[in-house]
Amino acid sequence: MSKFFWLSVAEKIFIYENNGVGYLGLLKIIHFAILPSGIIYIIMSIALIGEHRKNISNLVSHLEINLNWLRNLMIGMCMIWLSILFGNDIFTFTLVDLYILFIGYFGIKQVGMFTNKVIPLPANHLDMGLLGASEDIPLRSAKVKYEKSVIGDRFSSEIHFQVTQLMQQEKLFKDPDLGLNELAEQLKIHPNALSQVINTLENKNFYDYINELRVEEFKCILMQPENQKFTLLALAYEVGFNSKTSFNRNFKKKTGLSPTAYLKQQKIHLQATI
Repeated sequence: MSKFFWLSVAEKIFIYENNGVGYLGLLKIIHFAILPSGIIYIIMSIALIGEHRKNISNLVSHLEINLNWLRNLMIGMCMIWLSILFGNDIFTFTLVDLYILFIGYFGIKQVGMFTNKVIPLPANHLDMGLLGASEDIPLRSAKVKYEKSVIGDRFSSEIHFQVTQLMQQEKLFKDPDLGLNELAEQLKIHPNALSQVINTLENKNFYDYINELRVEEFKCILMQPENQKFTLLALAYEVGFNSKTSFNRNFKKKTGLSPTAYLKQQKIHLQATI
């Protein structure tokens, strides 16, 4: 386009009014390059969102992992690309205005995204020593690929036993802010080692592991007559959940039933309602 930029104002206006005369071939190339670039960006963005969701699940037990708003942003971006290809300028710029409002409104609503600081797992620090090696290590966001040979089956079993004991005896999952790094610090092991053990021996990520323990504890205390004077939400908070949404979603994921449906199935009547 450099040749066009050196033209006089009158020549530029003439070319614009005549639909790009003299530059038709270049304009076609630019036009058809927009389609694959837009698709590639959207696909890459969705892939990154999925990877981020997995990383978060391996680190925390309390953060609501709902990235649907980002997915909706990708859909909005896709609509803008399509309007550029098949619509007109008025329709395109109207969509852009709405898109900016959408970003502002739904972005600000994601309070947890800006107030919960998540320390990502390191990718290549397992060889720095597993016991007591978690302090002051610079961590970066990366997908950790586990190898059995990294810590060995025997050491994995020992870590798993310690974690199980802690959960059964001290019920650490009742802490709503419990995270992978805090639990690893108690065990005096590297967070990577702990994450590997949970993923391989429990066959689930940290988020699901802790919240399934909370669901099981909830089912236990629900059966106790002295607890049936409380609401479902009060009991949910007691076992470590920090929101009604998180409780309902994790309970249904674990049992296949909503909390109220589970009460009916077990023929339990709470004196207070949620």
